[in-house]
Amino acid sequence: MVPINIRYTSRELHYVLDDSEADYLIILADLLPLFEEVANTLPRLPRNNVIVCGASQDGYGKWDHLTEFGEQFTAEEPVGPNDLLNIQYTSGTTGFPKGCMLSHDYWLIVSKVNAARDGRCMPNAMASTPFFYMDPQWLMLMAFHQRGTLFLAPRQSASRFMDWVRQYRINFCLMPNVILKQPESPLDRDNDLIKVSIYGFPSADQAALEARFDVVAREAFGMTEIGSCLFVPIEATDMVGSGTCGIPSPFRECRIVDGNGNDVPEGDTGELVVRGRGILQGYYRKPDATSEAFFGEWFRTGDLFTRDENGFYYIVGRVKDMIRRAGENIAAREVEAVVSVMPEVAEAAAIPVPDDTRGEEVKIYVVPRSGRNADDLTPERVIAHCAQQLASFKVPRYVEFRSELPKTPSDKVAKHLLKAEKSDLRQGSWDRVEGRWL
Repeated sequence: MVPINIRYTSRELHYVLDDSEADYLIILADLLPLFEEVANTLPRLPRNNVIVCGASQDGYGKWDHLTEFGEQFTAEEPVGPNDLLNIQYTSGTTGFPKGCMLSHDYWLIVSKVNAARDGRCMPNAMASTPFFYMDPQWLMLMAFHQRGTLFLAPRQSASRFMDWVRQYRINFCLMPNVILKQPESPLDRDNDLIKVSIYGFPSADQAALEARFDVVAREAFGMTEIGSCLFVPIEATDMVGSGTCGIPSPFRECRIVDGNGNDVPEGDTGELVVRGRGILQGYYRKPDATSEAFFGEWFRTGDLFTRDENGFYYIVGRVKDMIRRAGENIAAREVEAVVSVMPEVAEAAAIPVPDDTRGEEVKIYVVPRSGRNADDLTPERVIAHCAQQLASFKVPRYVEFRSELPKTPSDKVAKHLLKAEKSDLRQGSWDRVEGRWL
């Protein structure tokens, strides 16, 4: 099973279907035109292997026929915990998503750990993000373990989030930082929440969140590749506001290492590496990427951490060249590759810009080709080109033109210099949201 982001462009859809070697596709009728843009280049997916949900389409399979078929699937051989269950695509620094090969054991562990870790019964859980992300999938399994119910939000909505929590008497959910930015209400503490999980939440806001909504909020750290990794125990009230991601989750061992995989001295900064039962089996059809992702049996998270004397871990940065916008991982290289193919562009570099609402926004620096003038390459043209090639959350918000980009001795773009040259990285850019130069 390969979940696919419904906001993908045809280019991105083609990549995932081709890379995963998909033999069948289940798709909503209103998304079928997107698939038809690339259907002729996917010989493994003839029309009768494409199952359409919704309005009938000539030549395609019909979801209703499957549901009315009446026969139950039986596996050809016994299924074990280490057998592959799905390929979950996640952004990577190579510019295209990589398919994480995840087993039954992976999903059993990540769901059971979250269901039983704190010893509290939380039968009503809510998922506010779509099922092509990993969170709703383990939340559904968590609800099974709790003998409970998973309530699915019809769409992501910060303004309606707490209304849903109250209406469906939700006990557990993932709460994004944007909820704290909503106008206060007399009903804020009128809820059945027992606990919420937070990720990348500003440490200064954690106590305010707990007080405002009368809830226990605990930070955690995980990745598609490894599932649950770090968590703050529910009883660790003294760690609220400390900024820690917690201690290793069940079935997980963690170390902080240097670039050669050797442990760094206690208190020093290094890359977090993880091992344990049920982590990814590798990246599908990418042996080199799989090899690079491990030090032996230890998975390299690409994130920089420190650890205190009590064993609590703190994230301090990222090794990977990634931009994290509203919970989405965006590979800078993918954005750069899309912009660089424009005939008017000589070079491009993408960096994150801090943003109060979304955490980070995408900024693209563009160097026009020699001899091109401002009329040849406008910021609106760059944005329009990106919108045709990238999912909406990857499209840069800020565009800045340069005659050249700073370089390292090895002739790579010195992004650290770009990030350090201004206190406000928005200045000098075209803001596509406000439609003006800043």
